[in-house]
Amino acid sequence: MITWLNALDSFPDTAQAWAPHSDAPGLLAAGGDLSVARLTAAYRHGIFPWFSEGQPILWWTPDPRMVLPVDEFKLNRSLRKTIQKFRRTPGCEIRIDSAFDQVIESCANAPRHGQNGTWIVPAMQLAYKHWHAEGCVHSFETWVDGELVGGLYGIGLGKMFYGESMFTRRVDASKIALAALVCFCRAHGIQLIDCQQRTGHLASLGGRTLPRAEFEAHLRGAVDLEGPAVWAYDESFWSHLDLAA
Repeated sequence: MITWLNALDSFPDTAQAWAPHSDAPGLLAAGGDLSVARLTAAYRHGIFPWFSEGQPILWWTPDPRMVLPVDEFKLNRSLRKTIQKFRRTPGCEIRIDSAFDQVIESCANAPRHGQNGTWIVPAMQLAYKHWHAEGCVHSFETWVDGELVGGLYGIGLGKMFYGESMFTRRVDASKIALAALVCFCRAHGIQLIDCQQRTGHLASLGGRTLPRAEFEAHLRGAVDLEGPAVWAYDESFWSHLDLAA
């Protein structure tokens, strides 16, 4: 049986999530709300909302969990050349939080292979915009000649970053934003980027799975640490990638 949350209910123990081979692996609870307080409590324990239009709010905690250890990010030859060209081309820049609303709306509208519609429904967009206004949700943006061409958004809690979604309007624009996020994390001592669900694309970039217990143990040691004081991208952060090879 799924746990139904009322407004004041806490989340159940994550061990109660549906098993990996069930109809909805990782499903923990339904209901509740998308308030900043509720979202903060959820992410601190590795729980996230994911539901479609017309469904109740559904809360998930998969086992295993897809993560990207920032020291294991795979920079292949093609992406290295793309970033090198991006850095030396006038008008190309990485920005953080300069167009958050555009980023989350673009992620919601981005086509997804094998999916109809989006899980970033209007209620989700509004909730994360409110959370962004409180300084916990951030966008990493790829800009070319004043045009937003790709990016991603996610949550920063302490020394933990939870990646949510990305979009691209030009080849590799979202990968450039992800590489910039990796550099930012390395510069600020953030060791792990949560990716939630396993995909071949993330695995090709260095993503791998962790057992839920190991992921939660990392959270307990990361979310209460002091996070970045300033969310802004400095060109010097690119030095955290081996771009000379």
